[in-house]
Amino acid sequence: MRPFRRSIYKKPEQLRGMREPGRITAEALDAVAAAIRPGITTLELDRIAESVIVAQGAHSNFQLVPGYRHTVCVSVNEQVVHGIPGERVLEAGDIVSVDCGAETDAGWNGDSARTFIVPGEGQDPELVRQREELSDVTRGSMWAGIAALASAQHLGQVGAVIEDYIESNPLPSTGQPAGILRDYVGHGIGRRMHEDPTLFHYATPGRGAEIKPGLCLCVEPMMTAGGEDVFVEDDDWTITTLDGSSGAHWEHSVAVHAGGIWVLTAADGGAAGLADFGVTPTPIP
Repeated sequence: MRPFRRSIYKKPEQLRGMREPGRITAEALDAVAAAIRPGITTLELDRIAESVIVAQGAHSNFQLVPGYRHTVCVSVNEQVVHGIPGERVLEAGDIVSVDCGAETDAGWNGDSARTFIVPGEGQDPELVRQREELSDVTRGSMWAGIAALASAQHLGQVGAVIEDYIESNPLPSTGQPAGILRDYVGHGIGRRMHEDPTLFHYATPGRGAEIKPGLCLCVEPMMTAGGEDVFVEDDDWTITTLDGSSGAHWEHSVAVHAGGIWVLTAADGGAAGLADFGVTPTPIP
């Protein structure tokens, strides 16, 4: 007898259930975006996100990860992902990635990340411009990957599109492509925050899972302004660049359905981000 394996493809009513946690996650990040400023601590950002999620009758799915007790991850400057909120005070010119997720009482999950440049003057303008470039190209590679979901047949094609975008859009300040964190991947999402299938953000030999209606996926490229080598800090969570270069992380949860694609963690379904790629999102019926 073969063991039971849950299908990675969701039924239409299950896709509809994914809309609510996506909306809540987006609203939590909207609140964080409005609060980003010099002088605020990363722990204060965590509390802001938590208050929005709880007020919507949901809870943080990050707190369901064994050993993690916060609502968001906040990664600053050379930290790329999984930074733990604490007493660190943000400064003007810092590059800050905030990763957030919500789970509804119905058991559906949302997951999204955005990168911000803290407004104001104080740090080297050249460094700040490089950080802005890094965030822009990371965000662009995410949208290129999401747009590919509308026409690609397998996830391997999506990873190749993301890598091609990175290679074709080198950072203007260095003339070199951003570094790709190859050990950290996109993933399915649904009843759990992390599900099958895996999405690599670069070209791989395998075709990967088939893209068809019912697929819910997190596209989340993580990039650096320098080398691709990273290490885990002593807190056993924070992923930091070995060469001290800046990091960026963008992520959206996306649903593929019979009528097209819909970005669950974007208020407009991804319309603004997808417009540059000639793709129009279609709401989940």
